[in-house]
Amino acid sequence: MSNIISKIEELVSPILQELNLDLVDIEYVKEGRDWFLRIYIDTPNGGIDIEQCAQVSEKLSEKLDVEDPISENYFLEVSSPGAERPLKKDSDFTNAIGKHVFIKTYEPVNGAKEFEGTLLSYSIEEGALIEVRVKTRRVKIQIEKEKIALARLAIDFSA
Repeated sequence: MSNIISKIEELVSPILQELNLDLVDIEYVKEGRDWFLRIYIDTPNGGIDIEQCAQVSEKLSEKLDVEDPISENYFLEVSSPGAERPLKKDSDFTNAIGKHVFIKTYEPVNGAKEFEGTLLSYSIEEGALIEVRVKTRRVKIQIEKEKIALARLAIDFSA
């Protein structure tokens, strides 16, 4: 599976570079009886339109037809990562500083495994520093990079 994703990243990266777009994520998943290859893209400033998704889909389809890295039949989807885009790369975390995020950990940190709040800082060495609301007070929690299982932007409904 990771070989397929690596190969797809190899194929899509030059297309995105040419169009000045960013690769956010690649998923190759089976849902029911069908396989889906999902490419999530964005612009450096954030915000993508349907024409950009169509362009990438068309150019990538041509490359996939030639290279044929996937033996199963699948559906290709190219889209925006949405409002709750995943944070996977170090640069994703750095760009999310000051924003509302959701982080899930592999093991408890300060007695919890899920955190939602403002990302105050991020570094490879120290991980994420997040400020969460606990009842009426705000608490800062440091989460080591290795302990982060999932991270994404989150919509703040309290504002």
